[in-house]
Amino acid sequence: MRAKSSEAKQESPPDRTFIEAARRAQIVAAAIEVIAEVGYAKATFTRIARRAGLSSTGMISYHFSGKDDLMREVVAEVMRVADGYMRPRIEAEATASGRLRAHIESNLALLAEFPRHLPAMVEVLSNIREDTPSMREFAAAMEDMNHSLVERIRLAQEAGEFREFNPETLVHALRGSIDSLVQRAARDPRFDAAAHGRELAEFFERATRRTP
Repeated sequence: MRAKSSEAKQESPPDRTFIEAARRAQIVAAAIEVIAEVGYAKATFTRIARRAGLSSTGMISYHFSGKDDLMREVVAEVMRVADGYMRPRIEAEATASGRLRAHIESNLALLAEFPRHLPAMVEVLSNIREDTPSMREFAAAMEDMNHSLVERIRLAQEAGEFREFNPETLVHALRGSIDSLVQRAARDPRFDAAAHGRELAEFFERATRRTP
């Protein structure tokens, strides 16, 4: 009997960890839905708890120290989803031009596959303070991604695949274009993400193309 009791105790922490992780994921998913629908200011714990099917807001407070802590995980989850969706599509391309096109089109296609995620992240980042952990982590992640894209473009130029231009200027223009379209998608239910993705990819393909 003692051995059985000991085994139960050993199994309990992993079980609790799994249940807690599932509950946190449930709350984050509900938060993304609520933020995308009603905006950051109206995304109260009461609304999020109701969407998650929780009996009280106490369950949210148990798993997250406050709204900023929850928003931090919302941003992190959106970035995880985006990376998991975009990376395989980009890495499947053999040319620099193909990878650039895949980067743009998969970024916009993400809106169709996960219509709440990017608008929710834009809403969060537009409303939280710059000195919060959420904003600092997002800024660091975006800086790393932009730096990586700049380096890939520079290597493509050295290999003769792209014409000469300032890679940083192009990356800033690209980031601004995508962010602008994401914001528009959040306001326009008729927004055709795939069509805009193709158009934007064509625009930047022409802008980078090396001419004879």
